[in-house]
Amino acid sequence: RRLNVRVNIELLSISNPVHKKDLAVRLTDDTDPFFLYNLVISEEDFQSLKSQQGLLVDFSAFPQKFIDLLQQCIQEQNKDIPRFLLQLVSSASLLDHTPVSLNVVETNPFKHLTHLSLKFLPGNDAEIKKFLASCLKCLKEDKTMLEEKLRKTEEDLTRQLSYTQQNLSEKSRELDKLKSEWTSYTTALKNTHTQELTNEKERALQAQAQYQQQHEQQKKELENLHQKSIQQLQNRLSELEVINKDLTERRYKGDSTVRELKAKLSGMEDECQRAKQEVLSLRRENSTLDAECHEKEKLVNQLQTRVAVLEQEIKDKDQLVIRTKEVLDATQEQKVILEESTEKKRSHIEKLEMTIKSLSAELLKANEIIKKLQGDLKTLMSKLKLKNTVTIQQEKLLAEKEERLQKEQRELQEMGQSLRTKEQEVCKLQEQLETTLQKLEESKQLLKTNENVITWLNKQLNEVQMAKKLETSASIQGAGRTGISPHGMPDRPSFLSSAINHPISPLYAFQNFPEPAHNVNSQCPIQFNTQLSKMNRSPDVQAGTATSHPANKENGDNLGLESKYFKKKDDSIPLRGLSQNTLSAEYLKPCLPSKAQPSPKGAVATTSAYFPG
Repeated sequence: RRLNVRVNIELLSISNPVHKKDLAVRLTDDTDPFFLYNLVISEEDFQSLKSQQGLLVDFSAFPQKFIDLLQQCIQEQNKDIPRFLLQLVSSASLLDHTPVSLNVVETNPFKHLTHLSLKFLPGNDAEIKKFLASCLKCLKEDKTMLEEKLRKTEEDLTRQLSYTQQNLSEKSRELDKLKSEWTSYTTALKNTHTQELTNEKERALQAQAQYQQQHEQQKKELENLHQKSIQQLQNRLSELEVINKDLTERRYKGDSTVRELKAKLSGMEDECQRAKQEVLSLRRENSTLDAECHEKEKLVNQLQTRVAVLEQEIKDKDQLVIRTKEVLDATQEQKVILEESTEKKRSHIEKLEMTIKSLSAELLKANEIIKKLQGDLKTLMSKLKLKNTVTIQQEKLLAEKEERLQKEQRELQEMGQSLRTKEQEVCKLQEQLETTLQKLEESKQLLKTNENVITWLNKQLNEVQMAKKLETSASIQGAGRTGISPHGMPDRPSFLSSAINHPISPLYAFQNFPEPAHNVNSQCPIQFNTQLSKMNRSPDVQAGTATSHPANKENGDNLGLESKYFKKKDDSIPLRGLSQNTLSAEYLKPCLPSKAQPSPKGAVATTSAYFPG
């Protein structure tokens, strides 16, 4: 059976002895006062209910979700097939006072889903009496409220009745007055309207007579005008017939001329299409030429950068030439030390010759590339001239019809100008290359002069060695036993005593030997100074201005050279500082031997400072 049930939901908060909240749900029937079922859910009970029925809601949100389900049941109750239902299921009859389960069920064609199932306990006699007493109390309160409302409404209605009766009497009097006024006003209006109607009828008759007379006069005038227009139209027709004949003759002539023009137009269109195809081919060739020009520009830029690098290297070599001059002055002051340093210098000179050969080979390659570029540019210029002639002829034929061809000619002219500018740039690059080659030749000449100076120095040293061999043999043998000369100078090489005529490397001058003690008198420094003065007196060498330089630390001051010439290697010999001596500027030029002597493997070690060019 179906019943309308009232569901009351209340949240009860209890503070004694522990603060907690309970949810109280009560089921009642308005028609049956003995229908009473109660349910009280605490937070602990709700946790067990949540785990049993798989609820996803907390205790605080459960009452609102339960109310939402009940509202959905209320919305669906009037439908034939409701989607949500409330089922009150009991195992026995309701009179047995057994627990009852209230189910919220969702129906669908496949299955009935129970969203929530709550067990209610029936109310006992005390609860029913308490419920009935509360219902009685509410009914009495409602009764008193209704009686007061009734009394108030009766008073209001009696007042309204008396007020409306008074208004009725006043309105009836006003109505009688209005009726009398309306009758008098209608009679007066009827009289005035009858008089106006008679006057209007008389006026209409007079106007009708006047309009008939005017109509007849207009009719006669229109007939006369119509006859005149007919005559004029006939004359016009005869003239138009004559004109029509002339136009037909002209039409036939025009058709013949149109046919001829169509034939000419078809021929011109064919020529135009051919010209367009030629223009497209020219555009493609121009695009290829543009790409080639870009590639050539890239090559020219690369060559410019190469030339700049070569110029920088030449500047570096010039600086190195200045430094080598200083080294040659140091060799004049320290002749004895030059016996070992010349061999090392020769190895460096061989390396420098190799670098110069590689540079010359690279310059030759650059010249070949530039020549190839010049040939390519000449071929491109010849092609452009031919294309310019072709485009000029096409412009004469299609100057009036095709404006696009004119634009392409302008573009071709601009390309020619750009190519001319590029040729000028290539000429400038060639000039720069020639200048660099001249500089290289000058540097080669300087190297040759330096070679001559070194050979002359070797000869002078050999002569001095042979002259002083007998005088210094005893002192050299004593120094060979002790390892250090009595004046604080290091051992000289052993090949002095054996009279081996090997050239001495100038790098031996770089080693920082300890200065001799001032309180020791010896013949060695005196002989050295005399030899130096003899060399300075020679007629082949020009005297230059001397500059003093402080002694450098080991691998410290680079004497103005770049860092790439001081890169330390694994098998290098440390560079010693120069002693504080006056250096002749004439012997500081870079020097290379005319013929590099091959040295045995491992005989000469590479140094951390080398002097290319």
